[in-house]
Amino acid sequence: MSKPANKPSKTKRWSARVTKHSDALDLRPKVFRSSNPRQVALSLKRSAERSKRRKGTPYQSAMSMLNFYINRAGKNLPKKQKRVLEKAKDELRDVFGRD
Repeated sequence: MSKPANKPSKTKRWSARVTKHSDALDLRPKVFRSSNPRQVALSLKRSAERSKRRKGTPYQSAMSMLNFYINRAGKNLPKKQKRVLEKAKDELRDVFGRD
């Protein structure tokens, strides 16, 4: 018994489904495509604070979703956008008053 050569296309992008239909946060569409790190951070903060389904603190949920997106995008994330999202981490710390 051999494994099928190709997986069905619907399972190829499970991380996209997680980002879109997160059980913890209701994200603004295309939030991770913004070229403004501050906008990304503020949007994640707003989503995390409004969520009633998250398990951790709003800060933990927002940072976790940002890291998840960066890690899952991997090589497919353009370098320019990765820099924006990495700066968004610093902005997220700032908007939550963390050091």
